[in-house]
Amino acid sequence: MQSRVAVQLGRTVAPVLRHAALASSMTKLSGALASKHAQLAFSQQGSLRFYSDAKYKTIKVPHMADSITEGTLKSWTKQVGEHVEQDEEVASIETDKVDIPVNSPVAGVLRELLASEEDTVTVGQDLFKIEEGAAAEGGASKPKPAQEPAAPAPETPAEAPAAAAPKPAASAAPSQPAAAPKPAAPASKPAAPAPVSFGAPNRGERRVKMNRMRLRISERLKQSQNTAASLTTFNEIDMSNLIDLRKKYKDAVLKTHGVKLGYMGAFVKASSYALQAVPEVNASIDGDHLVYYDYCDVSVAVATPKGLVTPVLRNTERMNIVDVEQEIANLGQKARDNKITVEDMAGGTFTISNGGVFGSLYGTPIINMPQAAILGMHAIKERPVVVDGKIEIRPMMYVALSYDHRIIDGREAVTFLVKLKEAIEDPRRLLLNV
Repeated sequence: MQSRVAVQLGRTVAPVLRHAALASSMTKLSGALASKHAQLAFSQQGSLRFYSDAKYKTIKVPHMADSITEGTLKSWTKQVGEHVEQDEEVASIETDKVDIPVNSPVAGVLRELLASEEDTVTVGQDLFKIEEGAAAEGGASKPKPAQEPAAPAPETPAEAPAAAAPKPAASAAPSQPAAAPKPAAPASKPAAPAPVSFGAPNRGERRVKMNRMRLRISERLKQSQNTAASLTTFNEIDMSNLIDLRKKYKDAVLKTHGVKLGYMGAFVKASSYALQAVPEVNASIDGDHLVYYDYCDVSVAVATPKGLVTPVLRNTERMNIVDVEQEIANLGQKARDNKITVEDMAGGTFTISNGGVFGSLYGTPIINMPQAAILGMHAIKERPVVVDGKIEIRPMMYVALSYDHRIIDGREAVTFLVKLKEAIEDPRRLLLNV
């Protein structure tokens, strides 16, 4: 009885064991095949190559800023098959504030681009694939072959010089005498001058798509006009003392601090002095509250090829004039090199725009929301003014303060400009804080 049960049990269990062994073998085979899996691709030379998926790394669109979720892929600086170093720029994404470089976190060879130029890409989206640690086909990128010299023109046979210049007719028939010269024809009347033609007028036109920065600037300027109760007040400043100060110390400042002494440093410092004296100008509206800032973060408008940007000078109330000039030089260079970051432009409690560098004599700047005011500087022009009862020629500058009348009344706006005027006309006030 027991033997029959054992035989029956063996017949039942044996197929199960065989299937289990087969499944185990298939699992091992699948694992082996998976570890050996390769992607078939053609190299640039047309030969077959195999690239392992094991070292492929997918790079995503990086985080750009809290307020930026998407951008336009403007350019690929690397192409498929090229070697990329760690932290080397692979692509550039244009946002409404700055251009964001996308760098590779690892060294390797770029294998696949997952977006095209001018595509809109979002933060976290797959952007490209790189084979980590791989080398470019053929080793390092080969230099382009120099152009082959043009083939020299075939030499003319020495025995054929006669073909180059025909023989004169006289040598063909030397025995015939030369024909007598014909009498000159009577002079004809001078022809009427042809009408001058200026050609067809050029009436072509070009349509250029606005970049994200220009679109954002347009949106913010219109928002400012629609939101703020904007008003502008003016004053004029005698620049004589500041010009003398600059002439006297500009060489010493350049030698000691390595920066050129301009006028922006003095205006930023004088503005900080006036902002602390009139705190209403250094404020903003947040809902139904007024926010007064105990620090001065001054945004300085800088013109770039793509549009106007406003990098921020932090805590200018604690800086001296030279410190301000150094920081302006650093931020200006970053803006021109297209390396300015979103963090460089975040915040700001007050803005200064210097249209005088372009020759502007007079203007009304637009408030940089959510700030309450903006100062406009203009060109320095010599004008006759009355000084101690006498007419003198002085270098004068008009200044304009555009302000949000919801926060700032006329008294505060005028007081601010008067404080600024006093500090610029007598820079010693900035040292004494009076």
